[in-house]
Amino acid sequence: MSGLLDLADAQRRLLAMARPGPIIELPASAALGHFLANNIDARRTQPERPLSAMDGWAVRQADMPGPWRIVGESAAGHPCETAVAAGQAVRISTGAVLPDGSDMVLVQEQCTAQGGVLNFAGDPPTPPKRHIRRRGLDFSAGDVVLQAGERLGPATLALAISAGHAVLPVHNRPRIAIIDSGDELVPPGIPLGPGQIPASNGMMLAAMLAAYPCEISQSGPVPDRIDAIMAALSDASDADLVITTGGASVGDHDLVMPAMEAIGATLHFWRVAIKPGKPIMVARRGEQILLGLPGNPVSAFVTATMFALPFVKAMLGARDPFPPREPAISVSALPATGKRAEFLRATLSYGRVEILKTQDSGALAPLASAQALICREAHAEPVSPGQTVEIIRIRD
Repeated sequence: MSGLLDLADAQRRLLAMARPGPIIELPASAALGHFLANNIDARRTQPERPLSAMDGWAVRQADMPGPWRIVGESAAGHPCETAVAAGQAVRISTGAVLPDGSDMVLVQEQCTAQGGVLNFAGDPPTPPKRHIRRRGLDFSAGDVVLQAGERLGPATLALAISAGHAVLPVHNRPRIAIIDSGDELVPPGIPLGPGQIPASNGMMLAAMLAAYPCEISQSGPVPDRIDAIMAALSDASDADLVITTGGASVGDHDLVMPAMEAIGATLHFWRVAIKPGKPIMVARRGEQILLGLPGNPVSAFVTATMFALPFVKAMLGARDPFPPREPAISVSALPATGKRAEFLRATLSYGRVEILKTQDSGALAPLASAQALICREAHAEPVSPGQTVEIIRIRD
């Protein structure tokens, strides 16, 4: 365990330990943010019948250019049951069912109706069915409209409901325990003594996880004593995932690893070739996963982005749990990297990314103003201004 693990290898090892929770069915109204456990097939066709895409008049192409005798109206939810015959027209609203016999919609701005007669002045629609939504335009019964592992957001929820699903299969919420540790930490709002700082990592991690359907508990700050850390870990024995911050390195007061081993956890790996965030550790106690993050706040943020969030998403059944990367133009010159992959805090504007001056792993102000992490592989060549780099967005 003395060498540094490659980032991709460490992520692969961690995700191999993820076990999605039991499949449950939730009302669509309660499923926001979940990931689908199964494919969703359409139970109906949409639209079931051809619809008008415009307010206007339903006629037969063969009767162009008119005039027509007005014989009825088709409104959304109130279709006209009269079939359109030669020389006839039906008033039609956007979203209304196209009457049988008609095959063209004329927009109302080009028509005049008077005394029960419709006249048309303008160019006919091209193609003739331009203003008609054909049957099954959106989807047909039996189509797979959403795939397992897809996240349920506003549009996907609307699609699932429209496809005939009032309840949706998802994985049960994972239980996550967050433990702050460190003698220097004081709960927020408590007066500080010499050498003390407010405990902020736990709140930061809880906020990062709040975007996902989890049951989150927070404890600490726990002092740097092995018995206190063991007690906090034991109190979290019913959690699916325990995330600790602090005490993960090699100092005399870094006691999270021995505390994990003392409660019967098996260490799977420790130390990953990334900067910041090298002293990350992963252990298992039965079915429970323990993820030890560094105590420096930027290190905790980066390792949570690259490990904790993907693991939680995998437990929820996400098809692709890793944060998406995208190209951006670097405004800044970047030096070559060393043996570790680097994640640099940066601002992002219109596809151009600029590194922030302070990159210290303990500096929260630059992290709070950053919109992106610039991703630099180990042993990467220098980057000149104007070159393309990979980024991960960390703020909308």
